[in-house]
Amino acid sequence: MEWQGWFTLAVLAGMFVTLVRGWQTPDMTLLAGAVILAVTGIITPAQLVAGFSNEGMLTVASMFVVATGLRETGAIDSFGRLVLHGARTQSGMLLRLCPQIGVVSAFLNNTAVVAIILPILNDWCRRHRISPSRVLIPLSYAAVLGGTCTLIGTSTNLVVNGLLIREGSAQTDTVLAHALREIGFFEVSLMGIAAFVVGFGYLMLAGAHLLPDRKELLGDIDQTAREYLVNMVVADDSPLIGQQIGQAGLRHLPGLFLIEIIRGGRLIAPVTPDTVLEAGDRLTFTGQRSTIVDLERFPGLNRAAASPDEPAEVDTPERFYCEAVVSVTSPLIGKNIRDANFRALYNAVVVAVHRGGEHLTGRVGDIVLQAGDTLLLQTGPHFREAHANDPDFYLVSGVRGQRPVRREKAGISLALLVALVVVMSTGVVPIVVAAMFTAGAMIMTGCMSAGIARRGVAWNVLVAIAAALAVGEAMTSSGAAEMIAQRVVGATQTLGPVAALAAIYLIAVLFTETLTHAAAAVLVFPLALSTSLELGVNPRPFAMAVLFGASYGFATPIGYQTNLMVYGPGGYRFTDFAKVGLPLNILLWLLCVLLIPLIWPFQMPAP
Repeated sequence: MEWQGWFTLAVLAGMFVTLVRGWQTPDMTLLAGAVILAVTGIITPAQLVAGFSNEGMLTVASMFVVATGLRETGAIDSFGRLVLHGARTQSGMLLRLCPQIGVVSAFLNNTAVVAIILPILNDWCRRHRISPSRVLIPLSYAAVLGGTCTLIGTSTNLVVNGLLIREGSAQTDTVLAHALREIGFFEVSLMGIAAFVVGFGYLMLAGAHLLPDRKELLGDIDQTAREYLVNMVVADDSPLIGQQIGQAGLRHLPGLFLIEIIRGGRLIAPVTPDTVLEAGDRLTFTGQRSTIVDLERFPGLNRAAASPDEPAEVDTPERFYCEAVVSVTSPLIGKNIRDANFRALYNAVVVAVHRGGEHLTGRVGDIVLQAGDTLLLQTGPHFREAHANDPDFYLVSGVRGQRPVRREKAGISLALLVALVVVMSTGVVPIVVAAMFTAGAMIMTGCMSAGIARRGVAWNVLVAIAAALAVGEAMTSSGAAEMIAQRVVGATQTLGPVAALAAIYLIAVLFTETLTHAAAAVLVFPLALSTSLELGVNPRPFAMAVLFGASYGFATPIGYQTNLMVYGPGGYRFTDFAKVGLPLNILLWLLCVLLIPLIWPFQMPAP
């Protein structure tokens, strides 16, 4: 292997370390690696940007829009409440939840499904006094397993499909081109359903006993309704001036308590009902998230800025509210909100702060942030999508009720989804065309606006996929993939193609557990193709090993996006995922190595 191959492996190793250590986001890390490979001439400028027109990536983008349309019309939200209705115990809830989440995730992006079900499930846990740590990992795992039951269930499937189409179209050998044909809509269903059955059985039998039971989280959930801290200021022209606290309606707001008033540097606490409000009074409340948001409806009562030079609101014609949980790697840790330059970094303003088990007092701007703090933010319209995968936060979720749901369009959005599934499964038109048409129809029929559709696309995910495609191209053209394939074949030669398939699957899982699932699929695919060609067998089972191996990452919170989404809200530790997920990884590894060659034989297919 010449210097280009070694240099490509060095760049890949650098990206690997950067992603594992969390020094930079996946999209920027992969993009930087791809640019370095282009600058050194290992890939051409055309190869660098080719990923942005890849059919798999464009299909993923379209499916983000379709999922947004279903969310905006309340179709998925209604499903979530229907699923949990009537469940009373953890086992009863899991029996209802997991199969239905699996079915929905087969036809919708599983990340979107978890994002919508998560707050509904948290409410259920609070009502039934069950710790979220007992149910959120199964939610994530069920969504991941369900996503591999059809072509459109997860972006990994679509990415691998795009890679197959690209490689197949470049082949002059008709037999090999047929082996690299696009994936049928239900082609992966048999393997996916078998994996789901095994995974569901594991969760109900062994996995349920391995799940942690963080009883302290029950207190945190209950406290969430009253432990947010927020500061409000009486404006100079406020009609509240001269009114008593009780007369102004600020005394008995449901779920809200007025802790203190700061007037000209003087503390007034406790606050009595007959305290008269004056201009410039800073009022400190603790209370429910929804009631804190409602405070802004009082005329002349404005949110206090964290610092004098910071505006109290984001400059946007629409107000959006999000909750974000500070992660252990966040640069915000150890800084108070006033000095963290939060608005400049995230185009968002901290409205309130919640810290489980601790009663916060004083100015919001003076609070020194810690890992696990939940921030109630008033944001720009794109905040949730822009920071959905930001390592600074464990979870970014929208606050319900800030934008009206177009429930009258729910039937239309569901009809469009059904039509998409039918068209994709029959192959009447190419998959990417069907997905893009359905996304456009969601906008044209009023299920959502064009602006909401744009905000519903996870652009960072698309950049990561496109950049990873360029890195994968470099692995092939530089000879790095062929060299690794020769090593894999050499190590497994005496054991045959089954052992090589097992090795490829294992490599895909390891990449998934430490990088991202989409990046793992793109980076391991050239290795799988080279290995199959080196052995002289059908490349399709090896492509399927990449597809399933890059999806089934259960042993770390970064193994799949949905794992990361439940990490903070479930109060999990890193080791919890290894404890529950590692046995499942091993089970599915054995299952896939057994079934993939039976479903997709090693013999080359007839053209």
